[in-house]
Amino acid sequence: MNPPCGRCNKPVYPTEKINCLDKYWHKGCFSCEVCKMALSMSNYKGFEKKPYCTMHYPKTSFTIVTDTPENLRLKQQSMLNSQALYKEDFEKNKGKGFSVVADTPEMARLKKTQDQISNIKYHEEFEKSKIRSDAPPPENRQDYESQQPNLVGASQPLRPGPAAPPAGGKRYQALYSYVAAEPDEVSLQEGDLISDVEPIDDGWVFGCNQRTGQRGMLPANYIRSV
Repeated sequence: MNPPCGRCNKPVYPTEKINCLDKYWHKGCFSCEVCKMALSMSNYKGFEKKPYCTMHYPKTSFTIVTDTPENLRLKQQSMLNSQALYKEDFEKNKGKGFSVVADTPEMARLKKTQDQISNIKYHEEFEKSKIRSDAPPPENRQDYESQQPNLVGASQPLRPGPAAPPAGGKRYQALYSYVAAEPDEVSLQEGDLISDVEPIDDGWVFGCNQRTGQRGMLPANYIRSV
């Protein structure tokens, strides 16, 4: 049985048969799809199993992906994955604002430094407020100071009001006992001699307790120059 022609679908006999592009053609039917110019096996260009001349051969600037069932399934799966990732990121970052900063080693180091600075400032403010709470009201301060000699042997140690930080280069003596609250502080007993005193800020100095040899921070209003 003679196969049908790829152009006119009429039977193609062996004497006029051209086998090309997986089809059989009459010699007269093997022509360009656009201009109908007769083609031969040496000058045709095939595209999607159709013959074209050089002038009208389709020129594609991008790749066209056929919407096959497999491609459609992959496309749908990709969309579902994107939606799932977006929802997961949204739930993680809910309540954190719109700016998300990656936890790089540098950002972790900066965060740790900021936390340490915050802890130091909190400790300083807490000690200042504790000293201020122990000081008498301004209107009663003169009465309070006049009563200090009579209260030296009391069970609770006296703490004077805030004093200006002493300058370095002098020796100092502890007026009152003090128990260090942090590893970088120095404990004192009444009468201890302090050397190498350097002011840090309002209410705190850095010095060395000659009795114990310990160096660190201590309250400025617990010592006096000798």
